[in-house]
Amino acid sequence: MSAATESIELVVYQGQFGEFTITTADRRGVVIYRAGLMVAALCFAIGATLVLWRANDPAVQMAMTPLYTLFTVALGVGLATIHIYLAALHRALQIFWLIGTVASLSVAHFYSEPFAVTVYQHPETILGVGFTFAALTGIFFKEAFCFNRLETKLLTLIVPLLLLGHWLGVLPLIAEKILLAAWAVLFVIFALRKAFQPIPPDIGDKSVFEYLKQQSKQQTVV
Repeated sequence: MSAATESIELVVYQGQFGEFTITTADRRGVVIYRAGLMVAALCFAIGATLVLWRANDPAVQMAMTPLYTLFTVALGVGLATIHIYLAALHRALQIFWLIGTVASLSVAHFYSEPFAVTVYQHPETILGVGFTFAALTGIFFKEAFCFNRLETKLLTLIVPLLLLGHWLGVLPLIAEKILLAAWAVLFVIFALRKAFQPIPPDIGDKSVFEYLKQQSKQQTVV
């Protein structure tokens, strides 16, 4: 182990419930989380750009499936490595992602059209696929609450507005395009800003995690 690594591991922080250190494993987890967000953001932005540019092109429609698949995998990686104090919320977002993934596989399997075309032409599929984006919205909400980022506050509103609006059929096409473009741009901005943010804030107060873990164990024993 290098001296630089040792110095990183030996930094002691004062948390709400005691002292804690940030290890290289903690930092690695944050890097993976941010990488997952970046890949997901880029996949979504590329897909949105292609749809807004040439939505009726069969090649573009087919390209949406691998882009969505990579987006989903990257989002799953992010949800596996994100730091959220409330374990129940963290687990709920992961369950949402799992439901959305299973629903997406079902849609892709049972409909003959390309995946993106199916979801667009059959809004009822959003009731299943939408769980993936509910998980994504949960990340945006968490980031907005913890870091007060404008883009995540806007995304927390835009994502459900677009999905619910399309499902209910209340949004005109131009409004859907504007919301989709805004979503793509703000998502990339969010991922880029995360890439340059100091790592410790993304790890949070580890003493809180430990305290909540101990409380959970005590309740289980009781």
